Amino acid sequence: MTSFNPNEKDRYVSQREKMVDKQIKARGVKDKAVLAVMRKVPRHLFVPPEMVNSAYDDSPLPIGHGQTISQPYIVALMTEVLKLKRDSKVLEIGTGSGYQTAILAELAATIYTIEIVEPLVNPAQELLKSLGYQNILFRYGDGYDGWSEEAPFDAIMVTAAPKRIPEPLVEQLAVNGRMVVPVGDYHQDLVLLIKTEHGVHEKDITAVRFVPMTGKAE
Repeated sequence: MTSFNPNEKDRYVSQREKMVDKQIKARGVKDKAVLAVMRKVPRHLFVPPEMVNSAYDDSPLPIGHGQTISQPYIVALMTEVLKLKRDSKVLEIGTGSGYQTAILAELAATIYTIEIVEPLVNPAQELLKSLGYQNILFRYGDGYDGWSEEAPFDAIMVTAAPKRIPEPLVEQLAVNGRMVVPVGDYHQDLVLLIKTEHGVHEKDITAVRFVPMTGKAE
């Protein structure tokens, strides 16, 4: 991944503005805090060097090892539906290159992020630390089982698609917590779960296409 130089002038500000206006706001994302961090976080640092010129395109991009960085609109949409607060405790399943992790870290108190693809773990961790994030805890492993010793979580985001919603993640969601997860095999739906004292309510958000969740989910 591209290394971060805090003294380098950010040449991509206008591209991020265009990305937010044309790809995200135009599709209905309204949360001002989400829009602000999508303008702020340098997405081009989270893609391979050969993909930098495509970093702000309206599409997912490969980051190696069969994984992708999600389309900017989907990143914003999934973040918005979680309705994060400054004191939120968030579990992320699938660190990837760390872009979605950075977005979450800008909005919430603490991010616990798990990545199953070992070659992605250290580069993402090093990049996020170089950017100054101090509210992210990392784990290498299978996200299907979540992070039980740190549960419950106010919000859970899953960035790979299981065929069925992992029950351990539902159990680790706090009452009044929200989880967003792409579910399915070839045909996937982005599902929002809201946990209440009376049970778990599910709502389909939109059709999506994510890489499959591996490990115990297979």
